[in-house]
Amino acid sequence: MRFSHADGSTVHLSYCTNVHPAESLDGIVAQLDRWAVPVRERLSADRLGVGLWLPRRAASELSADPAATGRLRRALATRGLEAVSLNAFPYEAFHAPRVKRDVYRPDWADPERLRYTLDLARILARLLPDDAARGSISTLPLGWRPWWSSRKQSAADAALDRLAEGLEAVAAEEGRPVRVGFEPEPGCIVERTEHAVELLAGRSPGLLGVCLDTCHLAVAFEDPAAALKALAAAGVPVVKLQASCALHVPSPRAPGTAAALADFDEPRFLHQTREAATGLPLSRDDLDEALGPDGLPGDAPWRVHFHIPLHATPPPPIGSTRQVLRDTLAGLFGAAAAGTDHVEVETYTWNVLPPGRRPSGPSPLAAGIAAELDWMSGEFLDLGLKEARR
Repeated sequence: MRFSHADGSTVHLSYCTNVHPAESLDGIVAQLDRWAVPVRERLSADRLGVGLWLPRRAASELSADPAATGRLRRALATRGLEAVSLNAFPYEAFHAPRVKRDVYRPDWADPERLRYTLDLARILARLLPDDAARGSISTLPLGWRPWWSSRKQSAADAALDRLAEGLEAVAAEEGRPVRVGFEPEPGCIVERTEHAVELLAGRSPGLLGVCLDTCHLAVAFEDPAAALKALAAAGVPVVKLQASCALHVPSPRAPGTAAALADFDEPRFLHQTREAATGLPLSRDDLDEALGPDGLPGDAPWRVHFHIPLHATPPPPIGSTRQVLRDTLAGLFGAAAAGTDHVEVETYTWNVLPPGRRPSGPSPLAAGIAAELDWMSGEFLDLGLKEARR
């Protein structure tokens, strides 16, 4: 889906396919028919953006056979789909029974992370629709902080320099740039906006920037307006916005709250939990730790890194950080110039929602994704953007 901003720019809206389990190229094409096409049809959209997740196996297939990239491009076009963005945060096995901290492997100190990302940049440059100005790739925020070291930091700094050089080569070869956005996330080296500024200010701003995830922003208790102002002042672009909502817990000690939260304590993904405090929030690495005997005190509101559907609100006593998303959208699109041109809905947790809120098959999942995109479309229209149709 495309929208026109008052400044004349095109804003691409897509949904991230990391919600679907597929590791091979054949599996990715099959998921287009199983989910993406039904989503487009439910929205009566002439074209639907898909933020593809191409795990290492699929990326290897495409990079080894350029003709395969052409086939994937045609497969998208014939289905009324388009890809201007890739999600390169997960490397592989994102739907394994237990992912947790493995999602941060390989990190940016490992040469394989650079190879994978540049492979994807070349693939995306060839997948772009003819009239798309550029592509974007989101990636992990260097690595998981407890595993980091000065040696890893030196290796990552060198890798980012080579990444910028590689992206320049892709732009020269393919005629259009692909930008990479580092995605701040709780518990990582780049956890907050100030860490992103420290890493990226003055470093190839035409090609490297931030992927701003509004769930992560909310969990960190950051103010969207202040975050956007800091990025703009440092000249760090918002390469992509990931539209997402976290769990908000107004009164952690209130009766029934712990039991309600326990329904979201599932074994696959990591659910970093933060409690509001003077200065930096209090933290635990996962929801079970926050709820445990040595957990967070519960004296102030909590926010939990669990991507919940944009249009839906958990039953009380739990809420959503939807207002943080709305405030971020206002900051990016309510001014004279659009703050980014790529927006991706990234609710990858549909299949691990509590029983009763979890879709029971392909059709309910497609309906849920369509409802999220419809909600996002309404927000864009309220901000004065106009839907652009062919």
